[in-house]
Amino acid sequence: MGQQAQRVAFDPVLVGRSECEAWVGYYRRDWPRMLAGLIGMVRHGFALGPLRNLKAAWYVLRGSQAWAPFPDNDPEAARRHMTRFFRLANKAGRVRVDPRLAAELEVAWWQTHRALQHDAQVSDADLGAAMVRFYCYLYQADPADVRRAAELRVQAMVLSDAWVAAGCRLDDPTLAKERLALVASYAALREASDRGAMTADLSEPS
Repeated sequence: MGQQAQRVAFDPVLVGRSECEAWVGYYRRDWPRMLAGLIGMVRHGFALGPLRNLKAAWYVLRGSQAWAPFPDNDPEAARRHMTRFFRLANKAGRVRVDPRLAAELEVAWWQTHRALQHDAQVSDADLGAAMVRFYCYLYQADPADVRRAAELRVQAMVLSDAWVAAGCRLDDPTLAKERLALVASYAALREASDRGAMTADLSEPS
């Protein structure tokens, strides 16, 4: 899409831990806790600056709240809020995407995850494929480069679902496994992003 995005060398440990915290807040409907986790994700993953970090995290929170009810959620509202998030990341130069399409792909994997929770015909592989499509678009990457990151994030979601089914207890050791899977997922994504940046640099005319 023309000019390359300014890539952020994010810390997989900090992003993964922040996302785990955000998921805990989401499933316990502890919205302040979720917002704190989202601020950490945006801060360490996109580095938009203090005010933009808060604004971007707020958009994701509002999108998640629109998505949360089952079965009567509001996918259109979720997409609108996520479009605002990607538009903000675009303005900061962190991504180069169509905000509406990026939001559609984001909410698409949310939808596949929910289907996995309630429909026996939906598999982990379906969720992994939806995640790969989202990553390929967001990072302008080849599917093979982001597949491992997607698989590990699906693994984290499966662990999260087990944690929810067991009662969302904060002392449940499943949380630690979920956190490790998220950190590993973001480590794989960082490697893929670094490879993509190197390839882009090598392909630029001198």
